[in-house]
Amino acid sequence: MNWLVTGGAGYIGSHIVQAFQGVGLGVVVLDDLSSGHAEFVPDDVPLVRGSILDTDLVAATLAEHRVTGVVHLAGFKYAGVSVDRPLHTYEQNVTGTGRLLAGMAAAGVDKIVFSSSAAVYGTPDTDLVTEQTATAPESPYGESKLIGEWLLRDQGRATGLRHTSLRYFNVVGSGSPALFDSSPHNLFPLVLDALVAGRTPRINGDDYPTPDGTCVRDYVHVADLAISHVAAAQALAAGRDLEPVYNLGSGDGVSVRQIMTAMANATGIPFTPEVAPRRAGDPARIVASGELAARDLDWKMRHTLADMVQSAWEARAR
Repeated sequence: MNWLVTGGAGYIGSHIVQAFQGVGLGVVVLDDLSSGHAEFVPDDVPLVRGSILDTDLVAATLAEHRVTGVVHLAGFKYAGVSVDRPLHTYEQNVTGTGRLLAGMAAAGVDKIVFSSSAAVYGTPDTDLVTEQTATAPESPYGESKLIGEWLLRDQGRATGLRHTSLRYFNVVGSGSPALFDSSPHNLFPLVLDALVAGRTPRINGDDYPTPDGTCVRDYVHVADLAISHVAAAQALAAGRDLEPVYNLGSGDGVSVRQIMTAMANATGIPFTPEVAPRRAGDPARIVASGELAARDLDWKMRHTLADMVQSAWEARAR
C-alpha cells in the first residue's frame, strides 16, 4: 500500500515522507521542486518531478506506483505574497487541487488528507480557535485553502471520496538535521538568518495585552505535525470515520519574546531584539485547540519550545 505525498520534497512534506517510512508504509513523492529540494527525498522513495496541474501525470503516477491514498501539500504557501499574486495562487492551489482530484478519480484513488491552513480563519474574534470558529480568510492564500476544503467536500458527496483537512498555524523545528525550513517568510528562518549574518532580530510591537506585551501565536513542531498526517492517512485506510477538518493546535501558544529568548539560548548568540511599532491587523493572541485531533489523530505537543528552536538551529547550522 503506497501513499502519494504531493509537495513531498518540501519542508513539511519531507517530514511526512519520513513519518510514513517510520511506520513501514510505502510512499511516493510528486513535486515540481519550485520550492522543494530533491535532496530532501530519501533515495529509496520514488520522486516524480512534475506538477499537480498535470492531470495525466497525476493519474499515471497513481497507477504506476499502485497508490491507494494521497496526502496533498503541494501549492503556493505564502499568504502575504498571495495578495500581490492572486491569480498564481488560485491556479496553484485551487486549479491544482481540482486537477489532482480529477487524476485521483481517473485512477480510482478514493482517500486524501489535505494540508489546509489556519489562514482560513482570518483574524478570529476568539483567542482559542476551534473547528467551529467561523472561517473568514483575509488573503488569496487563505481563500484558496478554504476552497480546497470545499472541493474535497463536494467530491466526497459526488463520488464517495474519503477525506479530511488539517488546519494549523506556524510549523517550526526540524525532525532531522538534513531537513530545514528554507522559507524566506517564516519567523524561525528569518531570525536565525539574521543572527548568523550579525543582524538584530525585530519584534513588531511590545504593548499588546499579553503577559510580556508581545503577540502570542501557535507554534507546532514539524515532526509532531507529520505524525498526525500519517495517523489521518491510516485512519482513512482503515475505513474509520473522521471529521472533515481538524485543528493541529497547541492550546496555549508562545509569545514572540519567548521565541527570541529561546533563540538566544539555542544559538549562544546573545541579543536584545529591536522593538518596532505594531503591524496593522496583528491580533494580540491566536491559538488553536487540538482536542479533536488529540482524540482521533494521535495529536500531541511532543516538543517544547526549546526543542523546536534547538532543532531548527541544528538544521540551519549544519
